[in-house]
This record gives sequence, structure tokens and C-alpha cells, in this order.
Amino acid sequence: MKKVLLGALTGIGLATLTAMPALAEPVYNPPVNQVKMQKTQVPGYYRMMVGNNEVTAIYDGYGNLDASLMTDYTKFTKEELDKMIDDAYVPRTELGGMEGTIIAYLVNTGDHLILIDSGKGETKAPIFLDEQGRLLDNMKAAGYTPDQVDIILPTHMHSDHINGITYKGKRVFKNATVYVPKEEKAFWIDTPVDALPKEVQPYVELAHYAMDPYIKADKVKYYTSGQEVFSNVKSLPLFGHTPGHSGFEFTSNGEKILFWGDIIHCGPVQLKHPEVAIEFDANADAARVTRDKMLKQVVKDKTLVASPHLPFPGFGHIEASDDGQGYKWIPVTYHPLEKH
Repeated sequence: MKKVLLGALTGIGLATLTAMPALAEPVYNPPVNQVKMQKTQVPGYYRMMVGNNEVTAIYDGYGNLDASLMTDYTKFTKEELDKMIDDAYVPRTELGGMEGTIIAYLVNTGDHLILIDSGKGETKAPIFLDEQGRLLDNMKAAGYTPDQVDIILPTHMHSDHINGITYKGKRVFKNATVYVPKEEKAFWIDTPVDALPKEVQPYVELAHYAMDPYIKADKVKYYTSGQEVFSNVKSLPLFGHTPGHSGFEFTSNGEKILFWGDIIHCGPVQLKHPEVAIEFDANADAARVTRDKMLKQVVKDKTLVASPHLPFPGFGHIEASDDGQGYKWIPVTYHPLEKH
């Protein structure tokens, strides 16, 4: 009986669909109600609590990350890399590359306001599509001012991580001291610029531009990567991307977050295929080893990660891919914070 009834209903449905005429005109034509589009975005910050630490992601801008930057460091062709990026629905820039995010982070411990990385600042380069980094505007929107920052922890001295600390040759964060690994200092600060390869010199000059005002003001201190820089703030040697590239592990009230700098540049490619390096890596082989080690570690420990080049706000966890090949990114879920 049920089969007969189902068959009859199906037949009626098909007959109805067959009999439906093509809609030449819309059913309704409501009066036009033109409202001006706002075409603005919410302020670029997102915050969460990790233990007793308030952690705020600050959006600095975006750049053009072309797949060609990886082709010399992988078996994949540019077409294959582009397909991985497009399959992840990553927006394309006007220059045709994927839209690469630049994020800095503020950690308010209650005793210190710590800035981890600082965005691109005034840096002009084809890869950067913002004239000026948006760090300061978004920091203000998040309720903080540069004068409140007392500690700056760069993960490394590439311009999209360090040049936001200086504007027109002057210190932006006048009450802050910059803490730098000795391994990073040896290359970026101590090595004479003219002793370096020509293609590297512009990047080192940018690092000097950012750091020199702080050095002259005696506002720079050095440590060995791997040391606990402050109480509950441990540095991690993540060498390869740069000679002294370092992460920072913050622990509070039994919870932990890892700021791991440039372990990942292109999520759709490097999470699935961690062996793929990129032109920005000073030592591609060392960067691969570090990436492999850290991906395995954060999966094992279920560590919350802050990743400055993954989609904003860059907070999330790493898990093994369902198909057993590589890893996948699990972004944090939006959660409101209430003032008490």
C-alpha cells in the first residue's frame, strides 16, 4: 500500500513539474528602495582569553602571495599549487595571487602589555597591497594606544613583522623595549649590510630602519632563543625561516597559546604538504624540518596556535587531515567577552 501511495505521489509531483510553465515575469515587483551601501568593515581586531591573559589579534593588512614563490621549493607546478589555493576558496588579489593576511598580536597579562610582531608599517614592496599598515588604527579600535605597550617581541625581522614599530624614522612605541634573540641579532643587526648578497640587502636595511631608533634609545635587549624570556613566556627556537626565527609560548592558569610566527605562509598548500617551502625562507631545508616538528607537536599537545598569515584572526588548532595526508586548520569559534 505504501509503495502504491508513494508511486502515485511521485507521479503527481513529476506531472506537476512537467506542467509548470516557464516564468517569464517575476511574481512581484515591489517599489524600488535605494539605500546607500556602507562598504566598510568591522574594526580589525578579535580577542579571547587564554587563562588570565587577554589576547587580541590585530589585523595589519594583506599582501599578494603568488604561487610562483613556492615553485622552486616543491615538486608541484604553479598550476597545481593554484588549484590547491582555489579549491580552498582563498580570495585572489588584483595582482592575481592569493590574499595573504598580516596579523600582529597583543597580550595583556595584567602586568604587561606585550606586542608580538607589528606588521609592515611604511614598507613599500610589490607584495604589500596596503600603503600603510593598519596596526595602529585597529589597536585604537581595540581600546589600546602605542604608549601603553611596554614589551615588543618580534618573532623575526622580516619587514611585515618588525617595521610597524617605526614611523618616519621615529619610535612608535615610546615606552616599549624590544626583545630580540641573539641568533636573529647576529644576522640582521651585527652583519654589515655590504657584506651580504645584493638581493638580501634591501630587507636588512628595512630591519635597520625599524630597529635603529630603539637601539639608539637603549630600548633593545637580547636573549638566547629557547630561554624563558619572562615569567610564563618561553621562547622557542624555530630556525630556518630566518636564522633566529622564534616562537613564544605563553602559559596562564593552566592554559597555553603558541605564537609561532611564519611556520605557515600558505595554509591551503603547506598544511596539506608541509614539505613545500617558500622563497621567503632563508634556509628552506631547515624551515621544512622545523615545520614538520612543530605541526606534529601542536597536534600531539592540542596547542592553541596564533598564526599571523592564516585567515584572520589566526587563532586555531591543528589536526591531522581526515584522509591521513597532512593537516587541517580548525579556527576558533567566535565568543563574546563580557566586562566584569
